[in-house]
Amino acid sequence: MGQPRLQGQVALITGAGSGIGAATAHVFCQEGAAVFLVDADAQGLTRTHQALLQAFPNAQVRCLAADVTDRALALQAVDDCVAAFAGLDILVNNAAMRNYSPAAEATSAEWLAIVGVNLVGITNYCHAALPHLRSTGHGSIVNVSSCYAVKGRKGMALYDATKAAQLALTRSLACEEAAHGVRVNAVCPGSTLTDFHVARAQKIGKSVEQLKTERKDSSLLGRWATPEEIAWPILWMASSEGSFITGSTLVVDGGLHIV
Repeated sequence: MGQPRLQGQVALITGAGSGIGAATAHVFCQEGAAVFLVDADAQGLTRTHQALLQAFPNAQVRCLAADVTDRALALQAVDDCVAAFAGLDILVNNAAMRNYSPAAEATSAEWLAIVGVNLVGITNYCHAALPHLRSTGHGSIVNVSSCYAVKGRKGMALYDATKAAQLALTRSLACEEAAHGVRVNAVCPGSTLTDFHVARAQKIGKSVEQLKTERKDSSLLGRWATPEEIAWPILWMASSEGSFITGSTLVVDGGLHIV
């Protein structure tokens, strides 16, 4: 068995309290990384932290409960990460907000709120992390967007517009940071069976088994992804295995975007 793929590296992951972020933290720890976890949900962070230490008793894990819209807390998170682990190699921008208002009816407050999390939140953590990522000579940023950044649908205009903006930001950052040795890429998940979707279904009396039947016709593979199936491509993009990839978008959606 070879050396773990992130041995000796340090990663900061936002939105790590559940779902794709928690799964990414698990995969990164499994592959040898020290991880610093950020989420606005303090209880979710605690659950992720405990689960990681149960799975990997020697894991190096630190946490900060923080809203990604707060730039001061972004700076604190990065400072705390570097103080704990003596560096930062990888930033995974996964924190996200949803909104279900039609575009024609959404208020200015709704737009500002979702832009604050899904776009400004990323810029806050890039601003804080880039000096450290540049210093490594091999820094990597992975922005977790959505397959609906490249495919249209009704009812999710605010979310999808901000996710599409993340792809433009990814390309621009890749152009700006190439000279500093920092790669910037995006992963676009499709329908992923996260805690968020499970809890939302249970509120209306729907079981997980019922929920699973709802994606049989929405992708070529006819099912939901597990969070781990998104985490592994994030790992690949973040690691040295993706060393010649920057400014790219990897769609991980079971073929949903071409249906």
